Amino acid sequence: MLNAVYKLNNHLSSSFYIGMLLAILSSDNKKGVNKMKNYAVMHMPKMINYGRYAFKEVGKVGAELGGRALIISDEMMDELGNVNAVQGYLSEENIDSSVYLGVESEPTDIYVAEALEKFKKEQCNMVISIGGGSCIDTAKAVAVLASNGGYIGDYMGGKKIANKEPVPHIAIPTTAGTGSEATDATIITNTSNEVKMMIKQPAFMPVVAIVDPMLSLSSPKHVTAATGVDALSHAIESYISKRSHPMTDTMGLSAMKLITENISTAYREGDNLDAREAMSLGSLQAGIAFSNSSVCLVHGMSRPIGALFHVPHGYSNAMLLPAVLEFSMDSTIERLADLGRIFYPEAKSYSDDKAASTAVQAVKQLCADLNIPNLQSWGIDEQKFITARGKMANDALASGSPANSPRVPTQSEIERLYQTCYTYDFSLKSKVR
Repeated sequence: MLNAVYKLNNHLSSSFYIGMLLAILSSDNKKGVNKMKNYAVMHMPKMINYGRYAFKEVGKVGAELGGRALIISDEMMDELGNVNAVQGYLSEENIDSSVYLGVESEPTDIYVAEALEKFKKEQCNMVISIGGGSCIDTAKAVAVLASNGGYIGDYMGGKKIANKEPVPHIAIPTTAGTGSEATDATIITNTSNEVKMMIKQPAFMPVVAIVDPMLSLSSPKHVTAATGVDALSHAIESYISKRSHPMTDTMGLSAMKLITENISTAYREGDNLDAREAMSLGSLQAGIAFSNSSVCLVHGMSRPIGALFHVPHGYSNAMLLPAVLEFSMDSTIERLADLGRIFYPEAKSYSDDKAASTAVQAVKQLCADLNIPNLQSWGIDEQKFITARGKMANDALASGSPANSPRVPTQSEIERLYQTCYTYDFSLKSKVR
């Protein structure tokens, strides 16, 4: 049990550079470490305040960054008293604040524009987000646009680079799932064409992440389940990605262990602080891992589902994860075998083939135990879904994430995967080799 607040502070830069000899990363490495070109770059917040009651530090941290904050959150966080608490801690340090509570479910360019307008009108000079990934992603966009200007979609695909320093952003997650507090990416829906824009640039990284597991105690069971499997998908995809490297592997493996060992307890016993704390740390580590490696096919396929059918991101990832792992397994046997041995220590004696198939079955069983629905039971109209498959597959490929997968799918394969996931039965056992 951790009672202290851990500060991981890099005063010089938001990234650190790790030189690595190619000889160390030879292609015949038994663990399948991917080849790298000379060195990797790790990006993360300049400071991470982690631990129980770290939330109380927001005023002191804010005092070092600005004089007037725009707090970006949602109505639920306001009702729970979290927004008022932020204002109280800021007030203790003589920091004024304004509040934007317009975020509802998945973030859109409309929320970004509204929050940015309030930021300017209230003459704020820093942003504080508190809530789930939608609040944090909205705040990331505001922090960048406040100093760099333009429309958020301009930054997709590197068409526009944020060269100016963004305004300081303190990210405070209240779920153990998205890991957005430690990533340099934001996902914003373009409401004109219903495309979820995945935008990744160093400027979108929050300056400070405050990760307090106490804040996740209010998460209801269904949110705990969806965001927890989302975090697991981050850890898994960072590990099986073609862009993984030893530093992201370390974070990803640790996250997988923390999450698999604690997610069921956090789901069943929402007030179990030890489990909540482990999940918060696992989510944070998974966020750092995938931000510096990549996500893969699961995320590429989930964004169009969210954009067109308004399924929350955590749920859509969870709905897709088992089927995508089945599709990918033969191309990443050794890495999925590692996951199987994390789920079941007795699998250490298994062959890689058997351990990998054990991993896929364990993920399926976990989703069943957490009552993750499939797309059909969520309520998506089948005919509308069939009609949208082509656009969704095209949008998934255009995002770039599927290209990082160990098995890169064609458009037709993605369309077939969507159909599989529509009626997917998590309770059916996979064949163990």
